[in-house]
Amino acid sequence: MRKPKLYYGWYITIALAITETISWGIIYYAFSVFITPMENELGWSRSELTGGFSLALLVAGAMAFPVGTWIDRHGPRLLMTVGSILASLLIVAWSQVSDKTTFYLIWAGLGVCAAAVLYEPAFAVVAAWFVRHRAKALATITFAAGLASTIFIPLSDALLNSVGWRDAVLILGIFLAVTTIPLHAVMMRRRPDDLGLMPDGDDQSVINARPRMRGLSLHSAVHSRFFWLLTLAFSLAALAMTGVRVHFIPFLIDSGIDSSTAAIASGSIGIMQVAGRIIFAPLESRLSIRVMVSGVFALQAAAMFTLLFGPSLWVVGIFTAVFGATSGAQTLARASIIAEIFGPSYFGRISSVMSVFLTLAGTAAPFGAGLIYDHFGSYEPMLWLAVVFALGAVGVMVFAKPDADVTVEVEGTVSPVQP
Repeated sequence: MRKPKLYYGWYITIALAITETISWGIIYYAFSVFITPMENELGWSRSELTGGFSLALLVAGAMAFPVGTWIDRHGPRLLMTVGSILASLLIVAWSQVSDKTTFYLIWAGLGVCAAAVLYEPAFAVVAAWFVRHRAKALATITFAAGLASTIFIPLSDALLNSVGWRDAVLILGIFLAVTTIPLHAVMMRRRPDDLGLMPDGDDQSVINARPRMRGLSLHSAVHSRFFWLLTLAFSLAALAMTGVRVHFIPFLIDSGIDSSTAAIASGSIGIMQVAGRIIFAPLESRLSIRVMVSGVFALQAAAMFTLLFGPSLWVVGIFTAVFGATSGAQTLARASIIAEIFGPSYFGRISSVMSVFLTLAGTAAPFGAGLIYDHFGSYEPMLWLAVVFALGAVGVMVFAKPDADVTVEVEGTVSPVQP
């Protein structure tokens, strides 16, 4: 008996699992390793350095909606391929930087690239190719990419110690090019019917028997109270999480921990991100949205609170375990909530609108944390603010209840989504 061919959507998922891991590792996570050596060589303040990274996040937020619209209309292949090419060139340029203007221009360009190649376009692709197996496909990508910091922070530190920060960044830029460009160029496709396939690889009889969720329009979604409460909650959480994540290695170094140990501790967060997603996946079908997400935000606040006791071995261990798990669960939870509540038809655009606000929060966090450090000479005030923001996210979720204005179309009827 002939074995059925593997559905092409799974080849796309595997390719995205690889490219997301590498792209997140180099474009996002590696930066924290190079803050201290760049500070020492270039003589720039910590807020000036993290200002470049924050600028990238700001530009990524500004590009989120154009990218989401492009993905919905044209698919991922050209966008993600060009994004990978440009990102590789800019990482190489970063390795040669010597003045602040060029540094900021490079990171502004990397913000455009981040919008084009990181989670938002990848999740939109999954929403187009999967219905029944969407959660499994999202989990596959985010489980792999959750290891980005675990792989690339220690790798970046090893390269730093071997060849210096400039050559280390150069090597990472070349590696980004040779791995992600071919996979995006060869493997990406817009939607199943481009290859004569149906979502999930099902045949037409299965599709006909399945209730059809067409999803809310962008206009309906952004006029939903629930959408804006979700956006506020996740934005507060992003304020808390991003500032702590970007400054975690400098925080440990300032506390007397050597850079290699700090890199290992920071990389361990990635392992726990994967664990958090493994824990989240079965809970998704058992707990209400409010309970699940509120719990994630509350645990995030608790993790950051532990750092106020000082970076002893047990504090760092508790923080990396809980903070990593909640970070991983939070990423998967947001993608699942948007797909399930608002439907797949306009996923790219709806997700991108929320992403704009999350990115603005994430942009302010590293730069603001750098300013606080420069002013107080300590990260303690920043940690207190992070705990307050995370608890604020919990408070917002308590009031975030889907109601009559959050609906999806099912076989021509309008049905409310249950909390």
